[in-house]
Amino acid sequence: MIEFRPDELKWQAILNEIRRRIREGQYQPGHPIPGEPRLAEEFGVARGTARRVINELLESGEVYSIHGKGTFVAVLKDDERQAGKQ
Repeated sequence: MIEFRPDELKWQAILNEIRRRIREGQYQPGHPIPGEPRLAEEFGVARGTARRVINELLESGEVYSIHGKGTFVAVLKDDERQAGKQ
């Protein structure tokens, strides 16, 4: 579990952690990320908070969802991959 700073929203801290895991390759493109129940349990937050994190990732295109299968890390285009390294 991560330490939440008092001046940081929990969903934002979790979002930043998931983005870090994607960037560092802990969650590989095309592979699933943990679902709402698992994120809520891991970070000690409500499922609604976990849902908001996943929705933010979906809206930004960092992940995609397949109904009945889960949520998966999107494959970044070369341009996006290079921008993330700067």
